[in-house]
Amino acid sequence: MSTSYQSSAEETAPAPENYLTSSRGIASWIFTLDHKRIGILYGVMILLSFAAAGFIALLIRTELLTPALDRAPSGDQYNAWFTLHGAIMVFMVIIPGVPAALGNFVLPLMLGAKDVAFPRLNLMSFYFWLGGAGFLLSTLFLAGSTKVYGVDTGWTLYPPHSIRTTQFASLALTGVFLLGFSSIFTGLNFIVTIQKLRPRAMTWFKMPLFLWAIYSTAVLQVMATPVLAITLLLLIVERTMGIGIFNPALGGDPVLFQHFFWFYSHPAVYIMILPAMGVVSELIAVHSHRHIFGYRFIAWSSVAIAMFSFIVWGHHMFTSTMSPLMNAIFSALTFSVSIPSAIKVFNWLATLYKASISITTPMLYGLAFIILFTIGGLTGLHLGTLQVDIHLHDTYFVVAHFHYVMMGSALMAMFGGLHHWWPKITGRTYSELLGQVSFWLIFIGFNTAFLPQFVMGSLGMPRRYASYPADAGFTGYHIASTIGAYIMAVGFVVMFVCFVQSLAAGRKAAANPWGGNSLEWHCAAPPPHTNFETVPEVIDCYDFHDWRYDAASGGFIKKTTAPGRVPA
Repeated sequence: MSTSYQSSAEETAPAPENYLTSSRGIASWIFTLDHKRIGILYGVMILLSFAAAGFIALLIRTELLTPALDRAPSGDQYNAWFTLHGAIMVFMVIIPGVPAALGNFVLPLMLGAKDVAFPRLNLMSFYFWLGGAGFLLSTLFLAGSTKVYGVDTGWTLYPPHSIRTTQFASLALTGVFLLGFSSIFTGLNFIVTIQKLRPRAMTWFKMPLFLWAIYSTAVLQVMATPVLAITLLLLIVERTMGIGIFNPALGGDPVLFQHFFWFYSHPAVYIMILPAMGVVSELIAVHSHRHIFGYRFIAWSSVAIAMFSFIVWGHHMFTSTMSPLMNAIFSALTFSVSIPSAIKVFNWLATLYKASISITTPMLYGLAFIILFTIGGLTGLHLGTLQVDIHLHDTYFVVAHFHYVMMGSALMAMFGGLHHWWPKITGRTYSELLGQVSFWLIFIGFNTAFLPQFVMGSLGMPRRYASYPADAGFTGYHIASTIGAYIMAVGFVVMFVCFVQSLAAGRKAAANPWGGNSLEWHCAAPPPHTNFETVPEVIDCYDFHDWRYDAASGGFIKKTTAPGRVPA
C-alpha cells in the first residue's frame, strides 16, 4: 500500500504547488515561518544529533568489548564519551524529537489550522535549540588541563564534580540552559495553538489522541523546564563566582541539586514518552483500521501521567539522605504511575483484538513500542521497590531499564511516526522491504544489546566503568551488548538508505496511503503552503468505515470518490 501508480497524463501534468515549492532558496528556509519547514529543520538536525550520539555509543561499547581499558585514551576520556552520549540523546534528540519535529509538522494539520499560534516564536525556538546544541557540542573540540575532549561530569551534571572539573562544563551547562528555553517556547506555542486554533466543531473529545499527548507534554515543558533552567544557572554561578550553593566545601548541599534536577528530569521522562504514546495511538488505530478502543481513557491517562510525573522524582534518590518515610511515600507513588500507563497498553491491545491489521513498517514500530515499553515499565517496578533498588542502584540494570523506556519506546515511536507521516511530509513513498529490514535489524540489535544488561546489573556490574575484572563473569554479556549495538547501527544505515532512495526515486505518494481519517490525511501530499483552502469538516478521526483502498492511486479514497481519483 506504500506504492502508487500514475497514468501518463498525470505524470506530464504540472505538479501542484506545495510547501516545498512555494518559495525557494536557502533564505526561504533560514527565515521560514511555515510550521512544516520548521518541523523539517528540527527533524534533520535531531537525526544528525542522533547519528553523533550513536557513534559515541559505539565507541563506548567497543571499549567494553574487553575487560581492560585498551581503546579509550584514558578513563577520563571514557567518562566524557558517556557524558556526551547521554546529554546529546536526552536534551538534543529524545526530548525535542517527537514534539519539535513531528509535532511541528503534524499538529496544525490535525487541527485544520494554517499554522501554529506564534510562527515567529516557533522559529526562535529552533534557533534556541541550534544555539544550545552548538554550545554543548563545542566541548567535543575543546580539551581541558587533563587533555580530555568533552565534559566528564555525567549527563546528570552532579556536583561537586561538575563544579570542580577543569573541563569546559560551563559551555555544556549553557547549552542545556538554551535547549531548555527552546523546549519551553515550543510547549507554550502548542498549548495556545490547541486551545485557540481548533475548529469550533473540534471539541476536546474529538481531537486525535496525538494532540492530547502533545498538549499534556507541553504543560510539562512549560511547568517543569524552568526548574532545570534555574538549577543550571545556579551551577554556572557557583562555577564562575565560587558561591556555595551545591558545593559542600563552600557550605552548599549537593543533594539539593539532586532534588532540583530530578524534579525536572522525571517529568522530562514523560516529556519524552508521552508524545511517543500519542504517536503509537495513531499507528495502532490507523494500521489496524479500527476505531481506537477506550478513547476517553487513553486521553485522560495522558493527563494523569503528566500529573503523576511531578510527584515521583524521589525514587531516583533512594540511596541519598532522604528519610525512610519519604522513601516509602515515593515508592508507593512510583507504583501508582503504572496505572495510567497500563490503561494505554491494554486499550491498544483491545484495539488490535480481531482488527484488520496491516503489517506495515509503521505498524511494526507501534507493536515494538508496546513490547519494549512493557519490558521497560515492568523492570521499573524493581527499581521502585526500596530494598531491590539498593542492590540495583547504579548498575547496568538501570542502564537497560532506561534504554528500554527511552530508546526502545520513545525512539521506536519516533521512527514509527516518521515512517507513518513520511509520504505526507515528502510526497514520496519508500520501499516497504527496506523499511521492514531496517526495523528487524534495529529491533533484534536493540534486544541483543540491552537484555544482557539486566542480567549484568543484577550480578553487580556497575555502570559508567571503563574496565571490569576479567574473572567476574561480565565479559560475555558485554560482548553480546556490543554485537547488538553494531547490529542496530547497520539497521539505522539501512533506514538512511531507505529514506534517501525514497527522496531520489520514490513514487508519488497518495494523499492517504494508510487509510487514516484525521485531518492531515484530508489534504494533498505534500501539503499546500496554507494546509487547507477552507476549514475542513470535523469528523470522528478514528472512524475508518468510509475509506476503501484504490489500487490505481495506491492509497485510500472515499467510497463516494471515483476509482483512480484521490481528492486533494
